[in-house]
Amino acid sequence: MNPLVAFLLVAAMLFAIGLAGALVRRNAILVLIGIELMLNAANLNLIAFWRYGPHPEALTGMLFAIFSIAVAAAEAAVGLGLVIAIHRHTGTTNLDQMNGMKG
Repeated sequence: MNPLVAFLLVAAMLFAIGLAGALVRRNAILVLIGIELMLNAANLNLIAFWRYGPHPEALTGMLFAIFSIAVAAAEAAVGLGLVIAIHRHTGTTNLDQMNGMKG
């Protein structure tokens, strides 16, 4: 089996676990963790395609992955800030009970 296929299978499983966590969970923090798992699966794909691509000396996949990690860190900081603000306002992190924006 090609090593690229193994990396892609692991990334697909990681993405599926993150997607299930983001869709099934009701806690906002656990939804953010699921989103982070999906971003890590995308990073694993970037690194795998870079490593087993035609020009691994170009470092393009590595640069995309580092950029994606920086965006994920900013997303996590903003997301956790929003969750803390909503928790202070409503007293819960349950997504079903956060209905303050409904008309």
